[in-house]
Amino acid sequence: MSLFNKYRLVLRFIFIFLGSYFLLSSFYNAYLILFETENPVPDPLTQLVAFQSGSLLASLGYDVQVIMHQSGLSMKLMVEDIFLAGIVEGCNSISIIILFISFVLAFFGPLKTTLLYIFVGSVIIYVMNILRIVLLSVGLFEYPRYSHHLHSIFFPLAIYGTVFILWLIWVRIYSRWKKR
Repeated sequence: MSLFNKYRLVLRFIFIFLGSYFLLSSFYNAYLILFETENPVPDPLTQLVAFQSGSLLASLGYDVQVIMHQSGLSMKLMVEDIFLAGIVEGCNSISIIILFISFVLAFFGPLKTTLLYIFVGSVIIYVMNILRIVLLSVGLFEYPRYSHHLHSIFFPLAIYGTVFILWLIWVRIYSRWKKR
């Protein structure tokens, strides 16, 4: 029993983190199943991310087309008739937002502060995701020889780096709240 008490906070963190991650992921997977039909289409969130990325690229002066891939499983992002990116479900940032929310819930603070931080952090992650798709697309178009580095290093670093910084900020907020 003393061992349980000694690691109570660690166990609480693990159970809340894993429980909320499992629950939110289950809801998200149930949502995705709705689009696994005979003629599959990307889910509306993935389509929205593709169109918003295309709009931002167009605002930068590029001739952009966003169309559904013939397989129906992704959206094609094309710049000046060059296929640059296939935007799939994994590109819509929802899985990353679920990971972020689970961590924040595991360090649950005052209700209003926690919910506000989850909302603001989720918006930041979503916006950063759009920006990373746009920057990757510009990089692929302007510097195609660096495509491997852009997709395998910059792409994950941008989104996971953002989440990590948001987690650090939350832990600092949470620890200040806990000290009071």
